[in-house]
Amino acid sequence: MGKEEWVAGNCNSELRPEGIRMNRIPGVVKELCDMFRSGGRTSHIEPVPIPSKDGIVELVLQLQQVLFPGYFTDMILTPENLEYYLGQKLSVLYERLAQQVGSAIRHDCFRHNQSCSNCGDRSYGIAEAFIESLPGIRERLESDIEATLVGDPAAANADEVIFSYPGLFATMVYRIAHRLVELEVPIIPRIMSEYAYHRTTIDINPEANIGASFFIDHGAGVVVGATTDIGARVRIYQGVTLGALSLPRDAGEKLRHTKRHPTIEGDVIIYANATILGGETVIGARSIIGGNVWLTQSVGPDTKVLLKQPELVYLGKKEG
Repeated sequence: MGKEEWVAGNCNSELRPEGIRMNRIPGVVKELCDMFRSGGRTSHIEPVPIPSKDGIVELVLQLQQVLFPGYFTDMILTPENLEYYLGQKLSVLYERLAQQVGSAIRHDCFRHNQSCSNCGDRSYGIAEAFIESLPGIRERLESDIEATLVGDPAAANADEVIFSYPGLFATMVYRIAHRLVELEVPIIPRIMSEYAYHRTTIDINPEANIGASFFIDHGAGVVVGATTDIGARVRIYQGVTLGALSLPRDAGEKLRHTKRHPTIEGDVIIYANATILGGETVIGARSIIGGNVWLTQSVGPDTKVLLKQPELVYLGKKEG
């Protein structure tokens, strides 16, 4: 029997057979509601709004337009209209940031049963302090772009770096999120860093400390842990991990405020897929860490750490 005959002869019944009842759904609904009402860690049944992930992503994109005016908008900017453009953008940004910060603070207070912290006044004060930080953030990003142009012969110009280098985008989001960490804003910095990771596969914890002229080349798979300290003019390549040593099961509480990730001093180069672990590990200034190296101990200044050249085995007919 061909396909057309089968379809014509066997598919005349209704999709939903008679007698099917949804009598199990109310019981499942009740069970789920009881779980959510219990106040567990993953329940958000409360009278205050949680920050909007979509709203925070929009903040990042708006900040990108402010920090790099003329690059990510259809509007043609000139010296005459630049002040109007930035004023309009920052006015909107100020209100939206204050709203998201307020939601984050209220949610945090409710979640941890804290007393009132004047979240309204605090959120607008934080938004104001953050906006005042933008010239400094822009200056750091200028140094990051310059480091990219100096360190990568493939970078034709600053426009190319701003438009297309994932390392710069991840660094921009880090610098924004890190300032919010300094202003003690809960949850929003991590939502920002997760968005950057989703776009670039570069995972920089916003609590890390990273100096000026930072350059991530290629970038995929880079991990920078929360207590990492990175000096100025550091260059790292794809697959580099600056992480923690193996942690005990209860590390979340015991080690939350201890240094778990390495310190990278100024002018260090770390090549692809190197792994550097541990809070006591220090890579001295001007050192070079070769590709695929695994380090859990400190290295002095002006040191090269390389793997021995592997022995290659060729199978097949020998040429010549």
